Amino acid sequence: MKYKGSIEIDKSRDEVVKFFVDPKYIGEYQDGFIRKDLIKGELSKDGAISKMVYKYGNRDMELTETIIANRLPESFESSYHHKHMDNLMKCKFIVLDVNRTKYEYEFEYTRISWLMPKLMAILFPSMYRKQGEKWMRQFKDFVENQ
Repeated sequence: MKYKGSIEIDKSRDEVVKFFVDPKYIGEYQDGFIRKDLIKGELSKDGAISKMVYKYGNRDMELTETIIANRLPESFESSYHHKHMDNLMKCKFIVLDVNRTKYEYEFEYTRISWLMPKLMAILFPSMYRKQGEKWMRQFKDFVENQ
């Protein structure tokens, strides 16, 4: 399952990328985010592996992020592993003018192994897309209000 989208942000690319790359801001636009712990490599560099911790209600969720290609400020690619699913993320940051940036994103779910998420992906594939779009809108709002 793969989906793409884009959002225009009324800030310079440098400002947008500054907030995108710094893990201290993730909780400002991703619901449930608790922390990001570097496990291996150098933070934000190719090959870096980090544990990301989220809380949803009474449940904790852990993801392992591996940075595939950090070419910021132009682009960023990473993979995310959870015990029940894997996905890839590709982002591009395009200068529209001095104070506007287009953030293009692509998410691809490459493995869904647990019955409930697999059923949700089959019956309600837009659920995954809507979550990504929600985080992009929240990111835009956060960056524009800084």
